[in-house]
Amino acid sequence: MFLENIGIDATDPVRLGRFWEAALGTTALTVEDDVYETRLPLTEEAYLDLCFVRVPEPPVSPVRLHVDLAGGAEQSEVAERLRELGARDLDIGQGDVPWIVLGDVEGNPFCVMEHRDVYVETGPIAALPLDSADPQRDADFWSWLSGWGDAPGVAPRSLRHPSRRGPLLELCHESAPKGEGKNRMHLDIRLEPTDDADEVAAGIAERGGRELHPDWGELPWRVYADPSGNEFCVLPAPGFP
Repeated sequence: MFLENIGIDATDPVRLGRFWEAALGTTALTVEDDVYETRLPLTEEAYLDLCFVRVPEPPVSPVRLHVDLAGGAEQSEVAERLRELGARDLDIGQGDVPWIVLGDVEGNPFCVMEHRDVYVETGPIAALPLDSADPQRDADFWSWLSGWGDAPGVAPRSLRHPSRRGPLLELCHESAPKGEGKNRMHLDIRLEPTDDADEVAAGIAERGGRELHPDWGELPWRVYADPSGNEFCVLPAPGFP
């Protein structure tokens, strides 16, 4: 199994997807009214897809997973280009920090980061900070689930694709426990043909996660929460129901 998607709720998936496609220089895979998918290559074989899925109302839940973009020496220029694409400056109480906080065209906060040595060869997405009640525990959980390994970083624990390309998954101390609302952004795991879905479900439970049964109709994937309550999906292997 491997980490395949960053899932993002959207009231207008095409508009939001096109913003992020222009921001990241990615390639569209699916363009439909209710779903927009675009692909970010990590290596010749590895990738992350950004999947924008329609929701009926704008997300209001606190942000527990967000995107940090690589800025580096061109931080100001990167931020200005994003403003030209429709982003706007946000004050979320960050105070005097070296990064720039923006909101995308649906108001989702993200950051344009200053130079950090740990962001070498990440590509346009430098990091994916994820709120955690216990970063050490949750890093072990996500490492098992995704196949990503420990990497140098500024968070309590940071994980990265085995190629050492692409963004860091940063496990960060949460400011408050996970509430009842669904995260507006989540991660999706894809099974390989040799993976057994029930064995994976058992492994998730053994490591502190749990399966969720939301009233979203019949789905081809299974929905879970990590030990800190962050939702994620486990998608079937290609060609499997």
